[in-house]
Amino acid sequence: MKFTSLLKKTIPFCIVLILFSCKPKSELVYYQNIDSLSSKEKLDSYEIKIQPDDMLTIIVSADDPETAVPFNLTTISMPSAVSNNLMNARGQESMQSYLVDVNGFIDFPVLGKLKVSGLSRTEVMQLLESKIAKYIKNPIINLRLTNFKVSLQGEVTIPGTYPLTSDRVTLIEAISMAKDLTIYGRRDNILIIREIDGVKSYNRVDITKADFINSPFYYLAQNDVIYVEPNKTRINGAAVGANTNVIISITSLVITLITLIVTAKN
Repeated sequence: MKFTSLLKKTIPFCIVLILFSCKPKSELVYYQNIDSLSSKEKLDSYEIKIQPDDMLTIIVSADDPETAVPFNLTTISMPSAVSNNLMNARGQESMQSYLVDVNGFIDFPVLGKLKVSGLSRTEVMQLLESKIAKYIKNPIINLRLTNFKVSLQGEVTIPGTYPLTSDRVTLIEAISMAKDLTIYGRRDNILIIREIDGVKSYNRVDITKADFINSPFYYLAQNDVIYVEPNKTRINGAAVGANTNVIISITSLVITLITLIVTAKN
């Protein structure tokens, strides 16, 4: 009878722990209402805006390469040990980057200071093309943002800061780079911290609903911070302690032993 009484007391406790550890589908599955969205809907074209402290690599070329030389910043680096006679060593030419200053300007060869912050990549290229066309025929402008990065924090598998090679990156792509959210991450309340022209904004995104792809935060901007907050299971688990799994295992073992003893007595 004592064993039976103990069993009756232990089983409810185990059931509570099991239910405590289970998560409903609605909290874990992405794009839950995707079937209700139009598959023919076209997303608006997206381009990030240039911001202060951005690093830009800009290359100007033309049909006559010599005419484009004055419009390109270059630096000469000397090989460390090409020959014993450094005077005969040939330098290697590489392109330099333009730092957008705190006021949003870059100092461009021949043209001088140009305001580029707040403009998209395409708009900056059009601006340069229109000004350089006064000096050379059919200039070709190639512009790349070289310090694009985003940071992921909280309940992601591999938190950290990730440099990006493209300036058209989605929230889902960034989460995938961090190897997805953990089982304890809230998918319905992801925080995106964004700074534009020195002003920070704080925005929430629910990726369990497919219509978030129409959100202005579906595409990320440079230096965005993505924070995935813990769900109730993680918070409660932290309150209980780090030994919850051990407690569950021991409880399961005790129930098994009690059941075997009771069965044997009967």
